[in-house]
Amino acid sequence: MSVNAASRWSPEAYAANAAFVPALGEPVLALLDPRPGETILDLGCGDGVLTEKIAAAGAKVIGVDASEAMIEAGDARGIEAYVKDGQALDFTEQFDAVFSNAALHWMLDADAVARGVFRALKPGGRFVGEMGGEGNLRTLRSALREELEVRGYALPAEDPQWYAGIEEFTRVYEGAGFEEIESALIPRETDLEGGVRPWVLTFRAGFMDMAGVPDEERPAIAAAVERRVATILQRSDGNWFADYVRLRFTMRKPS
Repeated sequence: MSVNAASRWSPEAYAANAAFVPALGEPVLALLDPRPGETILDLGCGDGVLTEKIAAAGAKVIGVDASEAMIEAGDARGIEAYVKDGQALDFTEQFDAVFSNAALHWMLDADAVARGVFRALKPGGRFVGEMGGEGNLRTLRSALREELEVRGYALPAEDPQWYAGIEEFTRVYEGAGFEEIESALIPRETDLEGGVRPWVLTFRAGFMDMAGVPDEERPAIAAAVERRVATILQRSDGNWFADYVRLRFTMRKPS
């Protein structure tokens, strides 16, 4: 994630309202297929749930994240993790693989990320991951914008995330030198056990910071956003979901 966004992440709120993120990262972890003896970088490791699983496969894994609070949560799990901006990686040919789940879309300088990952990998090393893709959360993002505009907040022209399509993503990583790039957009309705309100408060805190929304007004805004999307994102049984679209990928640094 970006350094600015990182300051708002709470490990407690993340564990309570975003446990689905590492849970849905399991297929990407299987795609990584970590092997004993490999050295792997977990880029945007968050609180280290998946980092821990990579280590359990016998690999030596290092996690990095821009959020100091998240790194502290990872440390508590016993993983090796460091506060580091993914847009300014300083590793050189150190890793057999780089893994990233639900993190790259927070890093707005995509070219810098791609160059840093390429440099961090040994020749022949692989990069495997998943991020938000083109069309991700279109309904939720639009509803939040509409609610903030009605309340008179000045909003940035674009949301502070990079939700790439296949062509754009491929262009960035080919430009960094990668080959064998395979990627796919995967629409994935994702259950929100607590409804839309805690999702807004957890995942769009940074956006509301940008708009200057005071903390005391945020619960009312989150509730209003939930009402706006009820006809679209609430199923007939009363359960809620988010309109996620994921971009899943693999690629390799030339040998």
